[in-house]
Amino acid sequence: ATTENPSFEVIPPLLSRCQVYVLKPLEDEDLRVLLDRALATDTELREREIEVVETGALFRFAGGDARRLLNILDIVTGATHGRVVLDDRYVTDCLQENIALYDKNGEQHYDVISAFIKSVRGSDPNAAIYYLARMLAGGEEPRFIARRLVILASEDVGLANPNALLLANACFDTVHKIGMPEARITLAETTIYLATSPKSNSAYMAINKALALVERDTSNRPVPLHLRNAPTRLMKREGYGAGYKYAHDFPGNFAEQEFLPDTLAGTKFYEPNTSNSTEARIAERIAAWWRGKY
Repeated sequence: ATTENPSFEVIPPLLSRCQVYVLKPLEDEDLRVLLDRALATDTELREREIEVVETGALFRFAGGDARRLLNILDIVTGATHGRVVLDDRYVTDCLQENIALYDKNGEQHYDVISAFIKSVRGSDPNAAIYYLARMLAGGEEPRFIARRLVILASEDVGLANPNALLLANACFDTVHKIGMPEARITLAETTIYLATSPKSNSAYMAINKALALVERDTSNRPVPLHLRNAPTRLMKREGYGAGYKYAHDFPGNFAEQEFLPDTLAGTKFYEPNTSNSTEARIAERIAAWWRGKY
């Protein structure tokens, strides 16, 4: 038996020989049965005058975990002598530390960070801030969150708003310098900025497309001679660098010439996402420069 996701914690040969049973968190009605049973059968609790007025906070902090509920019950009844009235305010006041269900070393870590990333990608700043708070309250390393924001800025915001990467890098640097609790503000600012930015994964798709070609390409295509440096006389004699056009010598700092290997001429890896204004302008420049080649 394991409290972790067996996909992560159990080796495949063992997992393939097992029948997996997934135990779900308890529902509120299950927790109510457990609470009533504890109050009715526990020797010490029976001797106390305990009145249950509200169970919302009690069950919320328990998070579907029976042991957590009993631990909380022990804390709130032990916080005072004599009669105990269990309502949401009293339970919340007793639990000074947030015991939200978040295990930064277990499956919750992967679930919550996944929800955080997808909320930013999906342009929902409210959900993103909620999951950020879940991680911070659960003790997640702020530098881990800052690293994820840098990745999000490149992968999901990308060229639609290049300033996003600058802000994410500044956030990463700031979190290293100041630490918690102040770093929470910088993380929140960056999270909201990225969530509300226009989105583009064009750079992400472009490098993946190029890598896919390079990794399966066994032809070792030669670099065109005019793009090669010629530090020796022999290389110059062989034509290295001959015919290269220095862009800054031409109007508009652009000179039309072939940069890809001859056998890949015209191959298009980068597809501008013209639904955002920044890349729409990039697409216009490419079209003007290359006149339909790309």
